[in-house]
Parts: sequence; structure tokens; C-alpha cells
Amino acid sequence: MLFKTKRMKRNWYLFIVCLLCVCFLPHLAEAQTQSEKKITMEFNNERLPSVLKRLEKESGYKILFTYDDIKKFTVSGSVKSQNVKQALDIILNNKPLEYHIEGLFITITPKGPSRQPKIFDVKGTVISEDDGQPLIGATVMIKGSKSGVLTDIDGRFSIEKVASNSTLQFSYIGMHPQELAPSPIMNVTLHADVQTLSEVVVTGMQKMDKRLFTGATTQLGANDVKLDGVPEISRALEGRAAGVSVQNVSGTFGTAPKIRVRGATSIYGNSKPLWVVDGVIMDDVVEVSADQLSSGDAVTLISSAIAGLNADDIESFQILKDGSATSIYGARAMSGVIVVTTKQGKAGTSRLSYTGEFTMRMKPSYRNFNLMNSQDQMGIYKEMRDKGDLNFASVYRASNSGVYGKMYQLNNWYDKTNGMYGLAQTPEAQNAYLREAEYRNTDWFDLLFSNAIMMNHSVSYATGTEKSTSYVSVSAMVDPGWMLQNKVQRYTANLNNSYKIVKDLSLNVIANASYRQQKAPGTLGQSSDAASGTVSRGFDINPYSYALNTSRTLDPNEYYMRNYSDFNIFNELNANNISLDVIDLKFQAELKWKLFRKLELSALGALKYSATSQEHKIRENSNQALAYRAMGDGTIINRNSWLYKDPDDPYALPVSILPKGGFYNTAQYKMLSYDFRAAASYNDVFNDTHIVNVYAGMESNAQNRTANSFDGWGMQYENGEIPFFDYLAFKKLREGNTNYYDLTNTKKRNVAFFGTATYSYKGRYIITGTGRYEGSNRLGKSRSARWLPTWNIAGAWNMHEEEFFKKLEPALSHFTLKASYSLTADVGPSNVSNSKIIINSYTPWRPSAGVSESGLQIVDLENSDLTYEKKHEMNIGLDMGFLDNRINLEAAWYKRDNYDLIGAITTQGVGGSVERMANVASMKSHGFEFTLSTRNIESRNFQWSTDFIFGYNKTEVTDFKSRSRVFDLISGVGFAREGYPVRGLFSIPFEGLDSDGFPIFSFNGKTVTKANYGSLNLQQSTDVDFLKYEGPTDPTITGSIGNIFTYKNFRLNVFVTYSGGNKVRLDPMFRSSYSDLDATPKDFKNRWVLPGDEKVTDIPVMASSFERNQYANLSIAYNSYNYSTARIASGAFVRLKEVSLSYDFPKEWLKSTPISSVGLKIQGTNLALLYADSKLNGQDPEFFRSGGVSAPVPKQFTLTLKVGF
Repeated sequence: MLFKTKRMKRNWYLFIVCLLCVCFLPHLAEAQTQSEKKITMEFNNERLPSVLKRLEKESGYKILFTYDDIKKFTVSGSVKSQNVKQALDIILNNKPLEYHIEGLFITITPKGPSRQPKIFDVKGTVISEDDGQPLIGATVMIKGSKSGVLTDIDGRFSIEKVASNSTLQFSYIGMHPQELAPSPIMNVTLHADVQTLSEVVVTGMQKMDKRLFTGATTQLGANDVKLDGVPEISRALEGRAAGVSVQNVSGTFGTAPKIRVRGATSIYGNSKPLWVVDGVIMDDVVEVSADQLSSGDAVTLISSAIAGLNADDIESFQILKDGSATSIYGARAMSGVIVVTTKQGKAGTSRLSYTGEFTMRMKPSYRNFNLMNSQDQMGIYKEMRDKGDLNFASVYRASNSGVYGKMYQLNNWYDKTNGMYGLAQTPEAQNAYLREAEYRNTDWFDLLFSNAIMMNHSVSYATGTEKSTSYVSVSAMVDPGWMLQNKVQRYTANLNNSYKIVKDLSLNVIANASYRQQKAPGTLGQSSDAASGTVSRGFDINPYSYALNTSRTLDPNEYYMRNYSDFNIFNELNANNISLDVIDLKFQAELKWKLFRKLELSALGALKYSATSQEHKIRENSNQALAYRAMGDGTIINRNSWLYKDPDDPYALPVSILPKGGFYNTAQYKMLSYDFRAAASYNDVFNDTHIVNVYAGMESNAQNRTANSFDGWGMQYENGEIPFFDYLAFKKLREGNTNYYDLTNTKKRNVAFFGTATYSYKGRYIITGTGRYEGSNRLGKSRSARWLPTWNIAGAWNMHEEEFFKKLEPALSHFTLKASYSLTADVGPSNVSNSKIIINSYTPWRPSAGVSESGLQIVDLENSDLTYEKKHEMNIGLDMGFLDNRINLEAAWYKRDNYDLIGAITTQGVGGSVERMANVASMKSHGFEFTLSTRNIESRNFQWSTDFIFGYNKTEVTDFKSRSRVFDLISGVGFAREGYPVRGLFSIPFEGLDSDGFPIFSFNGKTVTKANYGSLNLQQSTDVDFLKYEGPTDPTITGSIGNIFTYKNFRLNVFVTYSGGNKVRLDPMFRSSYSDLDATPKDFKNRWVLPGDEKVTDIPVMASSFERNQYANLSIAYNSYNYSTARIASGAFVRLKEVSLSYDFPKEWLKSTPISSVGLKIQGTNLALLYADSKLNGQDPEFFRSGGVSAPVPKQFTLTLKVGF
């Protein structure tokens, strides 16, 4: 181990030396090369400033002078093939001027002695222009000497015996340095250098000097990352920070993207980062797991904790990645922290601002998908008819039918008024009807999607004085819907006021409110059947899924058959939809009292309330309601599974339990939470050398959640909304042991004590320690399980603060090396809470409603030792700047060990529970990330900058006691297995097609053919080693490339994101039987048709009705084919995420108006997939097409208008 450590250190030293040599040794040599450059110039009575400018251009040096010192001189003569020194000797000959060359800089100054300078003491303060706050530890130096001081906690400084002819240099990392003439009292304001890192790190609890911060973090300005026209702000983080993965598994408003900070940290938990807004943790009203995010279920519409935030109110994001950065949050931040800071008013300013965004989203196009047009589709239907499927007997009473089913209905519908059938029963009439369908080519995307303009209006007013500042804003977002029946209206209000009550006492008050009305297509929950290998959703009417799954031969104005009832997608969208009303309120106040100059006390309290009311109205004319009373004839009555057969009467025929009306289903979710934090902060600088920061305090959090649901039967919407229920409906619910209402209450409590201390010597060497001790009521009641200490130890070296570093400038501008080791934790999956035994009353299942009784059941046994999931993390980071920060590099390597991960374990059933949750798993991960930022061109009118971001992460489950079923491993996003990633995707080995075109598999060590498809046991969990591992479903590589070009008042931004290293499952398109409602992919053109085709294709045969009867379990075989090695693709992609062009009107144009600024911006978002696996054929590698309320992020164009008064 010692040998490895020494070798690792040696490799690090070698790497740093090589990097320094490669990066700036050529630039050190550049000055020597420039000094030998031959110069030729001629000048005739030319003014000296003009000559020096020409010399500057010819020589490559930067020439510095004071205009008043040289403006009166002229030059005549010539320079021929001279070096720069010789040229200066000629130009300055006989003039009272002298020059000095240092590096690539030449300074021109007057000759001769100056008048006797005055000597005096200088005192003053240094503040930041951004927020008016004092800068702690800013450097104040007398230029040309080693005399200097650091500012204290109040930004104050004092220097003795300063000469009046000297120059004071003021500098702070992340700020533009200033050189000023001294005066006895100086108040200096430093401006932020937008091209370098910010000088302050905001952790949500405290603000820290960037130089003293030892953690891994990325700060993003909201204006730099905001995607206009995308109201969900978390999506704007995609590709913006190294090591942060943002997967848009669904783009519907309100659904959260899948965010990972340095990969997954839990197996059953959600692994999502903690959101902190203005120092207050934002909790979800409903805790949705990472796997549920892609389900398309209605609950995902409220899965985002920050959907109520207006993007225009946000000032910045601070992403805390490693344990050193997040340790102050202890057991709530194992998966990282995203800190959001909202805008505030500024002293001495008053500004009224308006922002309007007008967004048009493009309709999807069939050109991008591998689907058959109507002509090709009719060819498929003809083959199905030839194989005995689409004949009158099989279609006329089928549960689902399209063109052929409608044709047979018309053939048998007799109109008594004219004595004619709906369609003549002749081959000619049938062929004409089918020919019309063949050339129909219905564009469902065009009919079900809209280009309607989405608008977002924001108005804000910011003002401030020395005593108070205020920021007030309101916004309205109106989305008429990209898809039919997808509408959103969101209204927000925000207040952020700060008051300086007395000199050392201040109060900050923040109030946020948002209200959302949203409409979505009606949906039931997604269900999976491991026995048959299907994932389905009953009565799904999602427009995007419908357009991709439905035949283009259908007439959009016609009703076809679905679930034995009439179905038209437009009628169904009107008759079956979900309405949401969402209210989010937050009020917080923070009081700060500076007890004395170095000690500050603070107390923060916050109250948050969220309420969601969901109504699912299924009207009486909807297909879902009609299916419950579809009783066309005896055949349909016996086949319709939605009818009810009384088990108490074996001779009874199936009957409808919904004879009238539809359904009225409601769900309500409420959350009331309290937060309180008391803290003390001590900051001091001793002898301008020793910097000490101490922050300590306690906090408590309480969350009360309530959820209730109600399923109403027989609501007559067209008859005054009067309910009409049949007692048989309740009888069926009773027999199925199903409740028609539900009520759940949960309470969560957390208490923590924390402290962090930082010591720095002259800002060069920093050591930081953090400790936190906390408890949660969600875990075991034993003290060692419920209470947990977490900690962090870290150090950093700011080499740019060393004296010798000046010799490396400007080639090397700054250099920071940091390292940390930490223990953080998490309380685990949201459904884990068994600190005590949980016993519920229930109604045991009985086959008849006439036999009933109450009982008690053990939901979960007490688990006193169930404790936190934990993570040890080591992080090594490097920050470097080159060429006066023209080039900036941030790099980090990290290693994580997660243990005591909570999972389900199968027991022998002792105590009454076969499966229990326990700390049974562990995993490890490591990664590397870097960000390279360059300012390629900087001139007066034109600038070009580039950002290249790269992140790599790999996880491996090292210990996992839970069993995984075959179906869990091959479907969805996969699952965990020991020795594989947290979400690994596996496949059933596909061995090709047999001579009849049916798939062959290798399953459990045996070859499975059509003769033994019954051996495909997808519920198997004991031996799954035969499955082929495809890869992780979470990307291992993420990043972006961004270029910004600025010319005068124009700004062009081109932003490309990329992702890779993961696998995705192709959409399940193959089945043992199809209907004439179904759309089929163009892959069917390459399907097996004749013997011998199995040698050239892996697309199975379309089974005939005879073959389905001949071979058992054929449906399982085709479902297994969907989850086989033949249906896998790479998830890698390169996406043109944003192209925007903005223009700021010149202020001269606005002088005579009350308007202070006007800006216009046109932005294209999600414009194109520049690269994706060809197997995807239009399938978005990020989006899971699960139906329900899900939808991909669309291609869109946004016009933004910004006006300031």
C-alpha cells in the first residue's frame, strides 16, 4: 500500500510538472522571440501616440503609457529591420521619455526626478459590485513593493506610510483587479470578472471565500444557462456542469428530469440531488422514485419540487458535488446539492424589468421515424388476411379493429330509410373501400399536435437604499398545449426584502407563491406482467404514443373498435382527461445580528405548504366508460373482461356494473413543512496572515404529508353531474379486496447539530473540517441506528498566493490543488419507515361478498437496527488558469464507497415477514471530470469563448443480497446485480430464427424453440447468469461543447450536449398477433417470409392464426424477442441543444425615452440529434415512450423580449 501511495504521488508530481511545461513554457519563450522580431516602420511628423500604437501592432508587445505625458511629441524618421529595443531608441531619441520592458509589456514614462511625495496612512473598505457585500481577504498591495494587507471580515483595511506618488493594487480572485492612486480614505468596489470563477461559493447555509473553499463545486449564472421557452428550470442544467447528468425521460411540464450528480448513490433510493432555494430545502409533495419518473403515470406531473419557480427570478445555481461541499447537509446530501439563489434588490438602484418569451414548438414528423405509410401498412394487413386473421369471423366481434373491422360493420349495417347497406357486400365495393384506406396516409402528428404559441411574461421591480433592498416579481405562463388536451397555466409571485434594522441587525424576508392549472390526457397507472413479459397501460390515449402506435390507414373522423366499444381519439381526449390544481407557498425569514465585529448570529425559519388536487373525469361517452357496458351480443358478453360475473350465481351471465355515467376519480396531496436553523459565524484575520472561519449551529425539519384518493362510479356528467351507482360495482370491489377510497398520513422529523471550521495561512494553505450529528424518525429506534455522525476533512493549496508564483505570471494565472475525504449519508428509500412494528387492519379476500370479516396484518416488523445509507468519498481537484485567465481548467478525480445500502432481503419468515428491508448492499464508483474554458479572441468589438465539459462515472454493485427476477433485469431501466452497475440492462440471448421464422433463444442453459416456449420463465430469480449483460442504462459519459461569439451588441450561442456509455431497449414493436389498428415499423419489410430468410434476417415471421393455435406460449416468445439481444441499441447521442442569437439595443438610441435597455433574442432548442445509433430509427435515446402523461422534449423556437426601465 505504501509503495502504491508513493507511486501515485510521484505520478501526480510528474503530471503537474509536464502540464506546466506544456502549457506555459512556450509562452515564456514567446517574450524572447518577440524581442528578436525585426521591425520596419516609417513616420513623417507623426504624433507619438500613433507611432506607439503602430509599434505595438508590429512588435506584438503591449505598450502602456499615459496619454498626457506623450501627446505633445511628434516623430519623423524610419526603422529598418531593427529589434524592438532599437526601434524604441530611435522613436524616443531626444525626448524626455524612457521605456521599461517586462515580459510582453512595455511601459513609457517621463524622465527626471518627481516632486517630493507626501507620506500618509490609508484606510478604507473593499466591497463587491454584485451584491454590495464586503470582500473578506481581498489583497491590498503597494505596487512595486512587498508591503500589503488583507481585508478583514468587514472588508476593511489599513496601510501605514503610503507615498502619494505610489499606486495601490486591489485584487480578489474572480474580480477585476484595480490600480488606484492612494488617498487617506478609500472605498473601493471590485467588479466581477465574468470569465473567471466567482469569488463566493454559496452553500445554502453560508457564503464562503472561493480561495478558502475545498470542495468540488460549479457555479452557474442563471442568465448563462437559462433555456428560454423551457419553464422547468432544472432542464437548463443539462450539459452545464461536469459530472452532472440530466436525462429528459419525460418533457411534460411538472415532471422532473432524472438528475445524477456523479452517478447513482443508492439501489432502491432515488439518488436525486437535494434542492436548496435561498437556504431552505425544497421537498417534493410526493416522493417519486427515479424509476417512476419514466412511467408516464399521472403522479409524475408533481414530481418536480421546483416547478413553481420562475426562471427569470433566479440569480445563480451552485452545484455541490463532493462530500466536502455537501457535508454541512449530512444525511440529506449523499447525492449532491443544487443551491438556487434568487434575485435581490441592490442599494442605490431602481429598475423595472419586463421579460416576454414567445415559444412555438414544432410538430413531430413521420420522416424521423421508422414507421410504415398507409400503403405499406395495407400490404401487411393483406398478409394477415391471407393468414386467416382479418376475416369477418375474426374481426367483426374483435375487441380491437380498424379498417377491416369497420368495413365488415358497414357490410352488415342496413339503413331502413333507403333500403341500402352501409357498404355493398361486393368484392368491388370492399376493394374500393380498402383502396381508399391504402392511400389515406393519415398524419396523426399533424392532427394531434399544435404549433400554438406558449407565452411566459415576467415583470420585476428591484430597488434599494442603504437601509433596505427589495425585489418583487410576478409572472404568468400560458401554454395552450403542444399535444391535444395538454394545457398549463402557471402564475408566480416573489418577494425578497432585506432590512437593516440597526447598524448590526438585519432581517431578510422572502415569500414565494405559485399556482398551476394543468390539463392532461386521462391515464391509468402503468402495470407490468412478469408472467407474460408485458408492460401495459389500460385505455392509454397519450397523443404521442397514439401517433406512433396507430395505423395511418384510419380515417381521423371515423369511429373504430377498441375494447369492444366505439373509439375515436379526438372524442376520447375530450371525454377522458385529468385536471390538476397545484399550489406552492413558501415564507421564510432570517435574522442576522453581528454581536461584535467578528461574530455573527443568525436564525432562519421557513414555512412551506404544497397542495395538489387531481381530478380524473371519464365521461359517459368515453371509450373507457363504454367498455364497461359493451354487450353487443352473446359472443361479446362472454369475451368482455370489463363485465361482471357474479361468483355467487354460477349460472348468471356477465352484466354491466356501470349501466350509466362514467367515472370521477380524485386524488389530493398535501404537504406542510417547517424548517428552523440557528447558527453562529466567526471570521477573523490575525496579523494579516492567519484567516479563521468557524460556522456552527443546529437545525430541525418537520414534514407532514397527507394523501387521499377516491374512485367514483356512475357519474352522469351530461345529466347534471348526478351520480348513479350500481351496488354490483361495490360488490366487485369487495370481492377483489379493492378500496374505492384511500387515506395516508406520514410524518417525518429530522434534527441536526453541525459545525465547520476553516484555517488558512495567507490564503495559501487551507484546511477545513466539518462535522454533523443528526437523527431521523424514519430509521430504527436504537440510538446507533437513528443518530449518525457525518464528517469531512479537506485541504487546499493556492499556489497563486505564493511569492514565487509571480515569476510564472502571466503564463500561469492561478493554480489550486485540493483534496478531501468525507462521510455522508442518506435515510434511504422513501417507503422505508419501520422504527416500530407496523400493523394495519384489513379485509381478507373472500370469493364472495357475502362472506366478510376484518383482520390485522403485519405490514412490517420492527427493525431497530435499520440505519442510514452511507458513503465514503475521496476527491482530488485541480484548478488552473493560463495566460491571464484566458484559459481555465478545472479537473477532479473521485472515488466513492457506498455501504449499508437499504434493500429487500428474503428471510425464512420468522416473525411473520418473508421479505424485509435491511442494510444489505454496497457499491463503489469512481469518476473523472474536467471543464476547459477559453477566451479565444478578445478585441474591442469581437469576442469568442469556448467551454468544453466532460464527465465520466462508473458504478459497480459490490454486495447485493436481494434477488432479481429475469423480467426486472431485461425491462425498463434494468436493475441491480452484484458485479454490475446500479441499473444494468440485460437481455435474453437471441440465437436466430428457425426454418419457420420463429425466434430461438438460449434460456437457462437450454435452447428454446417454438416446441418449448413455455420454458421461458421471466419470473425466474434463482439463476439468471445466462442473461447477457448489455451495459448500464445511466450514461457513464456526459458533457457539452459551447461556443459564444460576441460582435458589438450581437451575441451568438451554439451549445451542443453529448452523452454515452449506456444502452437503451428498443421500443417493443413485435407481438404474436396484430390488429388492423396497429402501426408496424419498416423493419417488417425485412421480416421472415419464406424458408431460407432466417439466414439473412432476424425479424420474426408474422404468425398466422393457425400457428398461434398450434404453438403454445407464442405471445411469451414474441415478448421475449422484444427483450432479447436483437432489440438493444447504444444510448449515446450528440444533440444540438441550443442555438441563440441576441441583440442589445445601443443605449444611445434610448436616451430620450424612459427605457434604459432593450434586448431581443431568438433561440432554437433541441434542434437536432447530430448523432444517435441508427437502430433507434427516430426513438429518442433519452425519452421512455411509456404513454400516460409522458412526452419528449420538443424542438422549439423562442423569441424573447427584455425591456428595462
